[in-house]
Amino acid sequence: MRRLLLTALLALATGCTQGSVDVPAKPVPLDAQLDPVPNPHGNTDQIDPLPDPEAQGGSVGRAPRRLTVAQLKESIKIAVGMEWDELESRAASLGRADYALITTENTEPNLVFARFLDDGARKVCIAQAQKDIAQADVTLRTLGRTLPTPMSDLTKLTDAQVNETLVYLSTRFWGAPLSGDELTRYSTFFRKAAARAETLKKRDQALAVVCIAMLTDSRFITY
Repeated sequence: MRRLLLTALLALATGCTQGSVDVPAKPVPLDAQLDPVPNPHGNTDQIDPLPDPEAQGGSVGRAPRRLTVAQLKESIKIAVGMEWDELESRAASLGRADYALITTENTEPNLVFARFLDDGARKVCIAQAQKDIAQADVTLRTLGRTLPTPMSDLTKLTDAQVNETLVYLSTRFWGAPLSGDELTRYSTFFRKAAARAETLKKRDQALAVVCIAMLTDSRFITY
């Protein structure tokens, strides 16, 4: 009887030992070591490549979005240095929702928006350019901060001074400086505007037209 009981215990012990061998032992965790997490994307060798930027209008990702009315109001104030006082009266035409009949703000870059923005750009840019021309303290200027004091004949500015002004303004309005051929085109545009403004005895208009061009550019009204 004892021999049968001993034989059964040995067989049971052997079976338990064999079962435990089949289960791999877990490695001893190290300090600050996290348990491995499986890749939720599966096989990483089959990741779809990003779309070609040339086929996506030069960008990859979501399409550009137009500023809302609230964003436009603050952006004009920061970039130009003054508010567009007629913006609130035209907010509905610019796309602001009234939450009575319209509950979603329209952020499509349509012709109505472009027309009203053009009117607003002319008003704020001309007003701020006039203030800058008359301001002797460069730290209080917005558009003409890089120009010499006093601001006399702008047609006599050097190429370096013109480029410095345009790079400053483009960075202020768009968050990116002009460069290359576009900087050259803007420089030519500024010199023509300065010559015309000097003929009319209205030097502020040289700054105003550059301000209007940058304020109505798609790089200002989209993000």
